[in-house]
Amino acid sequence: MPQQAGPGRRRRGRLSRELVLATALALVDREGLSALSMRRLAAELGVEAMALYRYAAGKDGLLDGLVEAFFAELLDALGPLGPADADPDADGRAELHRTALGIHRLSLRHPQVVPLLATRMLAVPLSRRPRAVLRAHERVLVLLARSGVAEDRAPLAYRAVTAWVLGYVLVELTAVVDTPDEPEPAIRFGLHRMPADELPRLRAAAPALAQRAGEEGLAAGLDALLDRFAAPPR
Repeated sequence: MPQQAGPGRRRRGRLSRELVLATALALVDREGLSALSMRRLAAELGVEAMALYRYAAGKDGLLDGLVEAFFAELLDALGPLGPADADPDADGRAELHRTALGIHRLSLRHPQVVPLLATRMLAVPLSRRPRAVLRAHERVLVLLARSGVAEDRAPLAYRAVTAWVLGYVLVELTAVVDTPDEPEPAIRFGLHRMPADELPRLRAAAPALAQRAGEEGLAAGLDALLDRFAAPPR
């Protein structure tokens, strides 16, 4: 007798790239990047692993797909940008803030994907990145122009803004707590592992570094960058 599909199993014909990536993202959110493999994802979807190669070319394809899913979710949440001349009161800086905060909030929702925002960008040339990623890049450049950044300064401003937002998120998610259930601060932060005579400032900063800085710090740094690049060059 043919094997009956269980409650979580799906027909192969119902697969789509969107479903594959959404399932991969849910798996990684739940169990971490180490749990992701073609075989494990196929089991989640109730199909044979070979069925997935139509939608992702192996493990690297899945990793790139997670970045794609992240930025697709971001763009869906932000909505499309209207023409600059359609709304004379449109504020490019305000929309850049909304974009940066959207990345921050999405990163807290999908922390396991955040390292891929850096590592996959190192591995994949610009033109080969998923369309959702390229659209996000384009959005930032458009908003920089609407924020008063001159065209010849836009590439440097883009690099600075991107580095600030992604770097901020990475630091925000950096693991600091050594023993989460321990109430004693010295043990909780593992201060006994850091020599006091060699690392006095780091030991003192550890409790503060364990606290997320939040959106206010992200916004302040973004404004500082925009003030620098929107001003006339000296």
